[in-house]
Amino acid sequence: MTGREWLESERAEEWPARRERLPHASEAERLLLDHLVPERVRRVLDLGTGEGHLLDAIVAERAGVEAVGLDLSPAMIAAASRRFAEDEGVEFREHDLMEPLPDDLGGFDLVVSALAIHHLPDRRKRSLNREVFELLTPGGAFYNLDCVASPSPDLHEMSQRAFGFDIRQQDPSDQLAPLDDQIDWLREAGFESVDCHWKWLELALFGGARTGW
Repeated sequence: MTGREWLESERAEEWPARRERLPHASEAERLLLDHLVPERVRRVLDLGTGEGHLLDAIVAERAGVEAVGLDLSPAMIAAASRRFAEDEGVEFREHDLMEPLPDDLGGFDLVVSALAIHHLPDRRKRSLNREVFELLTPGGAFYNLDCVASPSPDLHEMSQRAFGFDIRQQDPSDQLAPLDDQIDWLREAGFESVDCHWKWLELALFGGARTGW
């Protein structure tokens, strides 16, 4: 499984309420918006955009930016498109992140993702990092707010309880990778200034930049 359970319309409809219940996720989003978004942002790409929640927050603070959101779920894309119906600068496409990113996207100053990439196997996480790096303009950045693996089953179970999930309610396609490994994979792809900027149990905000103007 690689996230295809999100093709179910019922799951897509439940997602906004489920996301809102995640403890402390809004703190990470605020950190991203206040401190990590590059000064010069003209185009933004959101991987696994869902209903467009994170793009909405970015566009609200950076008026005039253009944005592209990719998601596997037609229901999610439809919801995101309704959300931005009055904004001609925001485009949404159906795309499975297991497949290489479309080659006609153009360049971006910022790439973001929230709670999506952990559904991919590790080899695809690594290749996706390289694809994102190639899409970034010099000085651009990539930030991922996502679930990461705990170092022990006990800590994983504790984290799930803190999220408000029964251990049996996990997505069948969850493929969590350790944070340290993902930091290494970003550096391997060419990113600099790589760091974990925020973490609470299994939820982490991490990323890096493509330097040089």
